[in-house]
This record gives sequence, C-alpha cells and structure tokens, in this order.
Amino acid sequence: MNELWFVIIIFTCSLAGGLLGALGGLGGGVVIVPVLTIFFHVDIHYAIGASLVSVIATSSGAAAAYVREGFSNIRVGMFLEVATTTGALLGAWLTTVAPTQVIAVIFGAVLLYSAYGALKTQHEVITEHPDPLAMKLKLKGTFPAGDGEEKSYVAQRVPAGFGIMWLAGLLSGLLGLGAGAVKVIAMDQAMKLPFKVSTTTSNFMIGVTAAASAGLYLRAGYLAPGLVMPVMLGVLTGSLIGSRLLVRAHVGTLKVVFALLVIAMGVEMIVKGVTGI
Repeated sequence: MNELWFVIIIFTCSLAGGLLGALGGLGGGVVIVPVLTIFFHVDIHYAIGASLVSVIATSSGAAAAYVREGFSNIRVGMFLEVATTTGALLGAWLTTVAPTQVIAVIFGAVLLYSAYGALKTQHEVITEHPDPLAMKLKLKGTFPAGDGEEKSYVAQRVPAGFGIMWLAGLLSGLLGLGAGAVKVIAMDQAMKLPFKVSTTTSNFMIGVTAAASAGLYLRAGYLAPGLVMPVMLGVLTGSLIGSRLLVRAHVGTLKVVFALLVIAMGVEMIVKGVTGI
C-alpha cells in the first residue's frame, strides 16, 4: 500500500469515527485506536497519540455547533471537569502501582452492563423538586425539543454524578482513555440530564481532558504528523457532519448508536486486559 492510499483509507476511517463519536459523545478514539492497531499494525502509542489529537478536533468541531444550537451545558461541563481532572491526576500516578490489566477487564465489564442499561433505561426530565445543590450551583438549562419548543431541566443527584465523573477521570489517567462513555452515563443515568444534553456536554468535556494528555504524548515523540494529519482532518469532518445529524436525530436512535460504541469499547478493554496488549 502506497502512502496516498494509506492516507485516503485512514481519512475515511477517521471520518466514520468522528461521525460516530459526535453522535455518541465518546470521541472518535473508540473507533480509531482499534482500527489503527489491529488493521494497520500501528504502534499503540502512536495510535493513542493520533486519537488524542482527533478527540480535540472532535470537541472543537462538534462542541461549537452544539453550543450554538443550545444543547451543550457549559456550566455543567466545567463543574464536572473538576472531578475528571483530579481523578485523572490520581489515575496517572496509579499507573506505576496498580495492575492495569485487571482494571481494564473490570472497566470493560462495566461498560457492557452500561450499554444494556442505556438501552433499557428511560427517564423523564425532572423539573419539580429539583436537587437543592444543583439549584445552588445553577446546574440547569433548556434545550431545543423540536418544533421550536424549549424544554427545561435541572440536574439531579449531583454528588453521585460528580463521583462517577471522578471515576471517569481516574480511568482516563490509568488506561489512557477519554472515558467519554462513563461521562455520558454519569450525566444521563445518574444526574438525569436529557440524553442529547449529556452527549453534547461530554463532547465538550473530552476535548479539555485530551488536551492535557496530548501534551505528554507530544513530549514523548508519539505524535507522527503523517498519521495525525489524516486522522485529525477525518475526525473533524465527521464530527461536523455528526453534529448536524444529532440535532435532527431521534433520542432512541442515539441511544442505540451509543450502546453499540460502548459495547465495542467494552470488548476492546476486556481483550486488552486479558491479552496484555
């Protein structure tokens, strides 16, 4: 395979990854890293480095559109980033002492169960008897519900959501993941935010987390321009397309896309833990 065909194929795969990542709120890494390592035999460090840059592109491309459309809740995202950042710092330290293979298997199993829960769980947007802490922190907002209608929502069970976000950051630092799946689960299932708000806010958040990690990979020399460029451009294009589709997509369809991506990520983590790759 010559270089031109390699770039075209990588761009196409990255476009698909960016599209799915924007719809599911997970970033394109869940698709890109397995494709690069399994089918193109790219070293895992370079694959993760390209994935991190692509996640920043996804967040930059999709999050801007979601904010403009009124879906992302920046206040909720920045509040929860406190938890993910502190968790990630601890996770980075634990990489030197913890058996990451065992944790990867456990994480994969949790993701598989979460995918099942995402498909089965339906919850109403709660505005009556709101969480007092959410009201104090102003963790509320509105989102377009179609036909020009705006629906209000208020976050629920803020401590539970904050704790799960801390776990997401811990796993991110420990396993080198964006942990977007855990972030969506925290906002959708724990904090009872509307699903579109959860996925769009997750897209905003993962870019902040990935930016810090990408700096470490750049310093270590794991960002190869010939690989990063087609991945980044593909993911950015896919994320912009995905952001347009999400605005019109049915929530049930988004939940199916999210569940399939989480299943793929869960299987990947279990295989990674069992084989030690």
